[in-house]
Amino acid sequence: MLVATRTEMTSTSDLEQMAEIELQKEEEEDDQRCVTDGPSLPPASTFSPDLSHPYYDVARHGIIQVSGDDKYGRKLIIFSSCCLPPSHELNHRRLLEYLKFTLDQYVEMDYILVYFHYGLRSSNKPSLKWLREAYSEFDRKYKKNLKTLFVVHPTNFIRIVWNIFKPLISHKFGKKLTYVNYLAELRDHLNYEQLIVPPEVVRHDEKLRAAQKGGPPPSVKTPPPRPPLPTQQFGVSLQYIREKNREAIIPPVLSQTVTYLKQKGLRTEGIFRRSPRVQLIKDVQKLYNQGKPVDFDQYCDVHVPAVILKTFLRELPEPLLTFRVYNQVQELLNVESSLRVTRCKNIVESLPEHHFIVTKFLLSFLHTVSLESIVNKMSPSNLACVFGVNLVWPRHGSISLTALTPINIFTEILIEHFPTVFGSRCPPAQVIP
Repeated sequence: MLVATRTEMTSTSDLEQMAEIELQKEEEEDDQRCVTDGPSLPPASTFSPDLSHPYYDVARHGIIQVSGDDKYGRKLIIFSSCCLPPSHELNHRRLLEYLKFTLDQYVEMDYILVYFHYGLRSSNKPSLKWLREAYSEFDRKYKKNLKTLFVVHPTNFIRIVWNIFKPLISHKFGKKLTYVNYLAELRDHLNYEQLIVPPEVVRHDEKLRAAQKGGPPPSVKTPPPRPPLPTQQFGVSLQYIREKNREAIIPPVLSQTVTYLKQKGLRTEGIFRRSPRVQLIKDVQKLYNQGKPVDFDQYCDVHVPAVILKTFLRELPEPLLTFRVYNQVQELLNVESSLRVTRCKNIVESLPEHHFIVTKFLLSFLHTVSLESIVNKMSPSNLACVFGVNLVWPRHGSISLTALTPINIFTEILIEHFPTVFGSRCPPAQVIP
């Protein structure tokens, strides 16, 4: 037994040494590219936390970001190695605590991790001991709802480290790992436009693609969209849906999912926090887009209509609350707490009539869901975490972790104070579920 243990220790030690050598080789190659291609700019962080943030010392670097949802309503959490400062400037224990602090807000729902490996160097790399501690501290609470771990731009260093950890990692968790060689591959899985990708990672990706093709990198832009079907429900405007559905005020997807969930999902614990199989959601979307009837009873799972509802909102070309209110929502933190409900009321009442009616319909339902929170565990705050980014987003760029706070506060107020916020404006065509 002792001999076996020594052999295992030697093997692990050798792998660790190999990992260090590989990382140094990668650094040298990258340094050579930088000499050839010109100086590298420092990574740009999109996160400017408030000085009162409990982890300001770590958060200010922008290493960890929450970047909206993927195509199926799962939170996107990003870890960017290129934002790691030199190790002597960062307490890695605090980094681990901050990572858990961030995940604690989302681990009760399904989520995705995106790890940008580029930029990890000997000077800023956490130790393998730190990685072991991190993995051991991420108990089942964190692992069970992690659906996929995307490792972007993997290298030999990553593969060696994976072999070091293989004895510790369960087969089930191992299946969640997906290597992504180029950023374009993420488009198949995520809403790429919502991703916060550091400029250094983008440049690195361009160099890799240029080297692969032996020429300039191909465009990462998506091809122009095909004209929508007359029956299309996802990815088209509220106005388009209304015109093609006999002037129906509430889009069919919204009215049908809300009606079903109100009847059969109000007392489901964690409603809106779970994701059925991705293919199942695609199949339901296809039925809707082809104008075919959808019977949610046949799926025997209330999480199907719940995800369909979120997906519908997320795929609107313009958010339900319109682009115009985004800056107003961001300024909400500058408003005194006692005045925020009135401010939110003013913002909502300024919406165009059709957007207001559909918003009032949806928020009335979410308010009803929150009234059952003792059973379903979906308080206004929890619902806001799920729906905030699906109701308002900027016209250009993605939502940073810092921008999420006012969005969630705004959405929580709309849900919790629904009667006050929506009570005064009552358009003749309004519909309440």
